[in-house]
Amino acid sequence: MENVEACIRNLLNGEILEDDDELCDFTLAAQNEATAAKGVTPTTPSDYVPILGNTVTYIVMGVLFNSQGEVLMMQEAKSSCAGQWYLPAGRVNPGENLQEAVIREVLEETGLEMQPNTLLMVECASKAWFRFIFAGSITGGRLKTPADADSESLQAKWVKDINELSLRASDIHNIIEMARGHYSIIANNQPIHANILPVVKAHKKLLLRLVVCARQKSSNRLHILLSEKTEVHLPMCEINHNRNLHSLLHKFMIEIFGADVPAHKPHGLMSVEHCGRPEATHDGLCLTVLVSFRVPLEEVFPIDKYNWFQISKDLGEKLLSCLPRNMTLPLNVIR
Repeated sequence: MENVEACIRNLLNGEILEDDDELCDFTLAAQNEATAAKGVTPTTPSDYVPILGNTVTYIVMGVLFNSQGEVLMMQEAKSSCAGQWYLPAGRVNPGENLQEAVIREVLEETGLEMQPNTLLMVECASKAWFRFIFAGSITGGRLKTPADADSESLQAKWVKDINELSLRASDIHNIIEMARGHYSIIANNQPIHANILPVVKAHKKLLLRLVVCARQKSSNRLHILLSEKTEVHLPMCEINHNRNLHSLLHKFMIEIFGADVPAHKPHGLMSVEHCGRPEATHDGLCLTVLVSFRVPLEEVFPIDKYNWFQISKDLGEKLLSCLPRNMTLPLNVIR
């Protein structure tokens, strides 16, 4: 069981977990079978494969500030939104990992070289659409001027008040405020999650891994949930991109605990895993979500192949420190 604790420590340290996509407990095939049993026709093929630019879309975005608190903006060149302003962002190309993609997009659209420091948020929507929002620092380059205009952008500039600009979309208001809040928390020495960058690990599927924890009332010790299907591992299900991710999480929890699953809370992401190489065969990803029960362990009963495992006291304290607000990476599910 030492390997179990090693897995949790790896997640907390932003390191690779040596598990496999085939350890998936709740595949699309199993989900479709459960849906069909209720007399409903499944909408996602059981053999779905994520292929960038075809069946899955990954967007990267950079939110960068200078010492005056101004945010880096770029002016669009695309005919559909030419002249409007937006944060530097774009699609991940086949064969790229997420860090490489955001570095390239920021350079192409603003002329500046970026070093990603952390993810600020992950967003997801139906039809396998994911957006990864990065913070970072500028390490070089030259700010793009109108004389440098090309098909990527017309220019870039540091902006104090984005309300003075004609924006391509209003969604960046909340994103910029969220980013400012992130830095404000750090500046005021308030607790916040450590820097979280995507772990470069290849996946063939879209996966959701769970770290489910509950405190035992009798011992006051923290336990985590394990699956014992084929070998011991953290519970994992395949993401059905035609289903809201919150809905999928709830369905997976019912699969584990039954229809009367007690009140629980998803806190956010502990890790994001993606590689993108080789393209078209490893365009999947894995999101690890931390979930805690509001009731003690004595009132939560996993079924079938799932069991509780008591972790060491020091590791339990580290995991408990991830439960308060701002201590995990936000996951925004767009409806």
